[in-house]
Amino acid sequence: MDKIRQISGTLVDIVNRRTFGARLVVSAEGRIAEVLPETHPDAGYILPGFVDAHVHVESSMLCPVAFGQAAVRHGTLAAVTDPHEIANVLGTAGVEFMLAEAARSPFHYAVGAPSCVPATPFDSAGAVLDGEAVERLLRRTDISHLSEMMNVPGVLMGDDGVAAKLAAATVMGKPVDGHAPGLRGSDLRRYLRAGISTDHECLTLDEALDKAAAGMHILLRRGSAARNFRELLPVLRRFPHQCMFCTDDQHPDDLLRGYIDELVRIALDAGHDLFDVLRAASLNPVRHYGLELGMLQAGDRADWIEVEDLRNVRVRRAVLGAAVVAEAGVCHLEHTVPLTVPNHFRLRPVHPALFHMPAQPGPCRAIGVRDGELVTDAIVCRPTVDQGMVIADPKRDLLKLAVFNRYAEQPRPALALVSGFGLTEGAIAASVAHDAHHLICAGTDDILLARAANAVIAQGGGLAAVNGQGEIALMPLPVAGLMTLLPCEQAAEQYCRVTAMVRSCGCRLQAPFMALSFLALPVIPDLKLTDQGLFDARRFTPVDFWIDQR
Repeated sequence: MDKIRQISGTLVDIVNRRTFGARLVVSAEGRIAEVLPETHPDAGYILPGFVDAHVHVESSMLCPVAFGQAAVRHGTLAAVTDPHEIANVLGTAGVEFMLAEAARSPFHYAVGAPSCVPATPFDSAGAVLDGEAVERLLRRTDISHLSEMMNVPGVLMGDDGVAAKLAAATVMGKPVDGHAPGLRGSDLRRYLRAGISTDHECLTLDEALDKAAAGMHILLRRGSAARNFRELLPVLRRFPHQCMFCTDDQHPDDLLRGYIDELVRIALDAGHDLFDVLRAASLNPVRHYGLELGMLQAGDRADWIEVEDLRNVRVRRAVLGAAVVAEAGVCHLEHTVPLTVPNHFRLRPVHPALFHMPAQPGPCRAIGVRDGELVTDAIVCRPTVDQGMVIADPKRDLLKLAVFNRYAEQPRPALALVSGFGLTEGAIAASVAHDAHHLICAGTDDILLARAANAVIAQGGGLAAVNGQGEIALMPLPVAGLMTLLPCEQAAEQYCRVTAMVRSCGCRLQAPFMALSFLALPVIPDLKLTDQGLFDARRFTPVDFWIDQR
């Protein structure tokens, strides 16, 4: 790939908050040798590449090489990643897989050491990363930080295992990411004193402002699942040095349409200062995590993007190490499949009888889905009963929900009800179920539930949708039951096909599989279903399906 030796244009200098005509002279080693003022520069603007300050690459269902290919087309040249998903499936071996694959791409990856595997003691992960395992990862030079500390009670209560992980990061001078939705007041101050410096889980603007005022870096998030970016955006105006942009989870169809450039456009359209916005999209994460991504200063790596104007910021060209990696929306990087295809999936085919739920008198708990949010509602209702069994009732928007431990051959499923999908027929199933990534399925009928589940089991992981006639749409995910071997375009095509099947069954959610995957995550309120049963994430305790009225 030919290297650029010089370029002229209007340089957007985020470090010094100025724009000026310039000619960049690039050394043979791919670094900026000189920045020369130029009175009549060529058309277009040169600015630092964008950074996703927090993302789980596995949630894109793409392997790292394919993810980088998709990202650079939109001007995102680096990502701060947490391989927490694959670590829950494969442990340290999963992290090492992501590191090895990331090293095969020129895209900048800052990979963290997962801090909470499993996420809670109330979930059966496929692996465990204890304090010693996390410390070994943190000692690696290719590990940049300790990833999101989701065990808030463990931090506040001084749990020995949690404290050991935090101490290891502190000793090695590596940042610690947070995960503390709703945490305020004295508990927040204790959480910060433990060395945690960021949060991407703010639920309201007031919470984000409180956390920023306490010194926390606030990651403003807009991904395929969580979309409260606009609501939290005003924090950028008051705390521009402490804000970063992130997606957290980005599905392949969304990644085809745009990436961090979309967040930049939203912020600019909302009237925010150009340099504040670009700072949040590049400089702040580069400095906080110590990324090597160039910021267009003399001596920096020759990394940049070129855009036609500073309002639409449509990326004309993306450059990494002086090499053009994308131009006019076309990636120049070659797609390669992973060197290995690791997995951990022992679950055998399931029978419809496993979804039967014997009825009891009285009300029960059900999970309420909020479209575009990770938070769920804890609903109290009286289930529909037929011949002594609880059944799904699409007319009431009540589906049956099941979670099977995929690391066991013949487990009993955890069962519950869920509202908000709007399915009138059919079932959906997935091996992407945060954070332990068991097999999760929801549907209107036990036979269709089993059919969808078994379609995923037959592939060793994936996404499946079954309509009322029993027709199946499928997206295989052979890498850890989380990722495809395909590039983004083909992955998005498969994902859209299976999503279209779900929509044809009446689902009204914008991202049904993303919503399904977070119904098993016990660290985000309110009510979730792990393989061990219902879990009250606000009180951080298991709860029964049936409500005791005594």
